[in-house]
Amino acid sequence: MEDEEMPGRVTLAQVAENAGVSISTVSKVLNGRQDVAAPTRVKVERLLEAHGYRRTARAASQAPLIEIVFHELDVIWAMELILGVERVAKDIGASVVLTQSGTRHSPGSEWIEGVLRRRPLGVILVFSSLPEEYKQQLRSRSVPFVIIDPAGDPEPDVPSVGSANWSGGLAATRHLIELGHRRIGIITGPEDMMCSLARLDGFRSAMGTAGLATDPGLIAHGDFHVEGGYERALEMLRRQDRPSAIFAGSDLQAIGVLEAAETCGLRTPDDLSVVGYDDVAVAKWSRPALTTVRQPLRKMAETAAEMLLRLRDGAVTTTRIELATSLVVRKSTAPPAG
Repeated sequence: MEDEEMPGRVTLAQVAENAGVSISTVSKVLNGRQDVAAPTRVKVERLLEAHGYRRTARAASQAPLIEIVFHELDVIWAMELILGVERVAKDIGASVVLTQSGTRHSPGSEWIEGVLRRRPLGVILVFSSLPEEYKQQLRSRSVPFVIIDPAGDPEPDVPSVGSANWSGGLAATRHLIELGHRRIGIITGPEDMMCSLARLDGFRSAMGTAGLATDPGLIAHGDFHVEGGYERALEMLRRQDRPSAIFAGSDLQAIGVLEAAETCGLRTPDDLSVVGYDDVAVAKWSRPALTTVRQPLRKMAETAAEMLLRLRDGAVTTTRIELATSLVVRKSTAPPAG
């Protein structure tokens, strides 16, 4: 049997007896097999966790891998996260495994079976949350996990690394206000992501503190991609009372805004100032070079990987780390014309 019983702790036979199932069923649950009825799997998982069942150290160390899981790998900032995890993995002689699964909220059901079979040193997830049953399965196999949190609102029992989204939104908007802009639009991210709402709240706070009204017609939700930024910006820029500046909730959306401005015959920053978010590599090479809020993506990934290793050693004292953002001023912002 692949999983071994640990002296002084519950045995697989005891778990099977308490759950009213066979030892082979318990073994299937331990190995992430999906051919077990959901109620039975949940019952076994809860018993394993309640009794502190853990794999032996020998089994846990068979695969010197750190797994990082995305819902999409073709986003430009994914490489920054991969490089951060790779730096920490290299220091301990581990390899990095990339997996694509699920939606932006959580990985798909097929992923859990694969990760339990691979048994990595730990898992880093680029998602908003993790279903309770996945948490139980990973914990019962001694597979630590950390979320690099794009949403900013993880459950209290989920180790996570994030960034200061509200402060970033505040800094971007204040920069535009200090330049003299009064009619400012925002294209934030999806409505169901806390980071989008936090950046929007930062925008509203800066506008309110400056005594400026926020026009509902200049507040839009995009998808963090170029196309979303382009489409939302076109809607704003074709208004008679168009904004003189737009804060885009990602650099990719900001590039879409730049393209929309050109489509409308506007020059950046003479006719329209644009601020992005993330400071991915392409930001400084756009034309004009993009003023943006730097989110320390690579450092977030390094911090998540280091937290993962501390979790394995039982040395974690905090399960939430939030890194600071900072404004990077380039060529896409200037005082309004006239």
